[in-house]
Parts: sequence; structure tokens; C-alpha cells
Amino acid sequence: VLGRVVNGPQDIAAIAADVAYNSMDVLQAAHTWSGIEMALWDLLGKARGEPVWRLLGYPASHPKTPYASLLFGDSAQETLARGQDALRRGFKAAKFGWGPIGRGTPAQDADHFFAAREALGPDGILLVDVGQIFGEDLARASARLGALEQARALWLEEPFNAHALQQYGELAKRCKSVKLAGGEGAHNAAMAEHLIDYGGIGFVQIDCGRIGGIGPAKQVADYALARGVTYVNHTFTSHLALSASLQPYAGLAEYTICEYPAAPKALAVAMTQNHLTPDAMGLVRAPAAPGLGMEISA
Repeated sequence: VLGRVVNGPQDIAAIAADVAYNSMDVLQAAHTWSGIEMALWDLLGKARGEPVWRLLGYPASHPKTPYASLLFGDSAQETLARGQDALRRGFKAAKFGWGPIGRGTPAQDADHFFAAREALGPDGILLVDVGQIFGEDLARASARLGALEQARALWLEEPFNAHALQQYGELAKRCKSVKLAGGEGAHNAAMAEHLIDYGGIGFVQIDCGRIGGIGPAKQVADYALARGVTYVNHTFTSHLALSASLQPYAGLAEYTICEYPAAPKALAVAMTQNHLTPDAMGLVRAPAAPGLGMEISA
């Protein structure tokens, strides 16, 4: 990377190709390069006086509905309280994840799903993330589908390990109203595309900090759009990461939901002087300022 010249998006792509070839499948390289790649887009945008989304070819940055990322409580009552708090804070959507889900019985998990739905009300967008808890166990995951659909969950996120394409595909066939979501574990565009083609997911969630940066994330967004799959960002840390994660699909009006750091660490908040706060309609969008549009704190 050092000593390379960056005059346009094609130069960032060329460096990415060299990094991928020289490191093969060493994941530390993909993660490290992801941070460098996002920084290069920020620098290029600031040098040209253009936001990154415009450098990607989008004429406009469309608003997204942010969802609060929450953990399931230890009890259904605690899950209810956390969802009610998110609603009071103005969120119209919330994702409940991890916690006790998958560690007890399907009936116990159902209590949490119903509590989350009660908290958000009939019009709230309910998302469920089980953090790969079922490994490759199709039967255990299938046992939760009825309650998820009764609770009107929009998606079931990461029921299996990222590589379990067969299990994803089989579970997708058993889904009725709920769709599968996944992709944050993708370390390159091909992994995400395989989840779409063979895993049958309805939502592909890409983390720019893992897939190799903004360029490959945009490639996945385009791939998903052509196949009727909804692209969603994956980020829950800082507003700097949030801005980077919004760029690959900022100009796609069809994709209207985004993950939002609802409970960031103090360091993550202090990292930037400005923040992407929801507007009067409760929506957020990628900044129109040059680069990523974020000012790093000194």
C-alpha cells in the first residue's frame, strides 16, 4: 500500500487486488486492508471535494430508517423493557440479538419474540439476530420459525455459521413471511454472493470493516439489487464506521433500513466531532460533505 498513487477509484481497486493476491486467505490482511481502503476513499473524496457516495456513481444520498441494535434480556420482561426504551428514544425499528436465544427451549425463545413485538407495537419493525447459535443444526433453527412469524419478525439473522450455505438454503425454503439475513462474516464479495445464490437469504448485511472496504461492499449492493435481495449495512460501533457503511448503498432508494449504533461506547462517540443523528422524521443518510463527511477529533 505504501508509496502507491491514488487518483481515482480504479487506483483503490488496483491496490485491493494486489493486497488480496499477496495475502491470499489470511484474514488479518482483509481486516487491516478494510480500514485502509475506507480511509483512501475518504482522502480521495476530500481531495476532489465530493462525498464518497458520489464517487461511487450515485447522484443522491437517500434516507434510511435506522434500527437500534439491542440484546435480548435475560428474561422476557427485560426484553420488553429494552424494546420500550428504544421506542421512547424515537426508533421505529429494533434488532434484538443473542442473549438466551437458542440456549433454552423454543417456547422460552418465543416468549422473548412476543415480548419484543409487544414493546415495538404493531407497526414497529422487529428484527431478530441469533448470532450463529444453531451452528449447522437445521432442526433447532426450524423450531423457532413459527414463533418468529407469529411475532411478525422481518428477518432471522445468522441462524448458522457463515459457511453453512446448505443449512441456510434449506431453512430459507421453510420460511413463510420471515426472511433470512446474513453476510457480516463475508471477507470478500464472493462469500456474500454465495449466501445470496445458495443460502437463499433475503437480506445481505455487509460490514465494510471486514469485507475489504467500501468497494467490494458496493459490488455486493449491486449484485443484491439485481437479484431482488435487500442490502443492509452492518455496523454498531462509531459514527465514522456508520458513515462508511452507508456509502455503498446511499444512492439506492429501494434499500430503506440501516443498522445504527444505538448504544456506542464513549470512545466511539468522542472519535468524531460530528455525528449522524436522525432527522425530524427519524431518518439518517450518508453525509453530503466531502469524503465520509466526518471530522475526526484531535
